[in-house]
Amino acid sequence: MCTSARTLSIRVELGSWPGGWVQVAAELVGNAGKVIGIDLVALDPLPQAHVVLLQGDATDAAQQDKIRAVLGGPADVVLSDMAPKLSGIKEVDEARAMELCRAALVYARTLLRPGGTLLLKVFMGAEHKQVLAELRATFTTVKTTRPEATRKGSAETYVFATGLKHT
Repeated sequence: MCTSARTLSIRVELGSWPGGWVQVAAELVGNAGKVIGIDLVALDPLPQAHVVLLQGDATDAAQQDKIRAVLGGPADVVLSDMAPKLSGIKEVDEARAMELCRAALVYARTLLRPGGTLLLKVFMGAEHKQVLAELRATFTTVKTTRPEATRKGSAETYVFATGLKHT
């Protein structure tokens, strides 16, 4: 996940509960980097001083301002593992999932340095192709993957978008 040869690496994770991605990011950036995680659910504190955990709605403007303040500059990577609480109504759940994807894309455009990277959880649905088109308009390279650990029958995929275009 290293995005450049620079020593300092800054990662932001949206939808960070239960904390696995934050721990991996913290290890990857080391003490010279910074990791910021945010989720609706509070995460247990981590011992690393370079990890900042926030509780709140990542789509809320006040929380976005907090993240920008903690960042102090552009991020190298934005990870989004956000997923909606499922209602059981397919159309509602798909729409909310796509809303979260688009919120992560807005974050990426405003938080990432030019050339930065977005790793985004995307649920396949009616708007999947449109979201991929939006990502391709924003990044130079967009690849999709489905981890082997994904439950059979799940619509979950991940998109790895690199090379944020100057917006």
